[in-house]
Amino acid sequence: MIVAAVVTAAGSGVRMGGPIPKQYLALKGVPILARTLKVFDRHALIDRIIVTVPQGDEERCWSEVVKPFGLKKVAAVVAGGATRQASVYNAIMRLADTDIVAVHDGVRPLVSAEVITATIRAAESIGAALAGVPISDTVKKRIGSHLVSIPRGGLWLAHTPQTFRTSLILEAHRKAIEDGFIGTDDAMLVERLGLPVEVVEDSEDNIKITTVEDLELAEMFLKQQDDKDSRALA
Repeated sequence: MIVAAVVTAAGSGVRMGGPIPKQYLALKGVPILARTLKVFDRHALIDRIIVTVPQGDEERCWSEVVKPFGLKKVAAVVAGGATRQASVYNAIMRLADTDIVAVHDGVRPLVSAEVITATIRAAESIGAALAGVPISDTVKKRIGSHLVSIPRGGLWLAHTPQTFRTSLILEAHRKAIEDGFIGTDDAMLVERLGLPVEVVEDSEDNIKITTVEDLELAEMFLKQQDDKDSRALA
């Protein structure tokens, strides 16, 4: 079984508010994107990685992220499209010879190897899987001028990785293109085919870094992990 990862980093990062796209910002001295890629590069089940970046950033990614950090499994850095969905499709078009593909946000550097493995195994069995966390807060929906509570039982927040049989996610993307449909994640495209998507419970540490506050939170999580590792070695 050949397993690939598509790591998406083609966004402009405007919500971060700085001159540097968020994927290149340092998280404890290492670019966020490099930290994310290192998790997949070290994973025993991942055979190759495709990275999507903004058009024109391909060489920057190679020179600032891939080469300096010795990422051996990165097979290609490709230009993203007008939407995240188009960027992912650009990448998976290069993976027709793989069996499974895990799609992951480049700015989720704290994903665990265990969750990656679990989504791969679920996709191998069912066809599609995603990492997620159950909603614990009360959820409200505005209807006109009123708020209505929505029962939270069975509600999940979708994370990445979202992992699929490659043939299935290609079919789902092509159907979306044919219908002119733009989804908010890749799992939604599979759902449109009427097929199941398994959910793998994730850690709340696997945050998507989109703001300065997220970056600070990620630094705190990394410090906690470092302290835990230090105690384990003591």
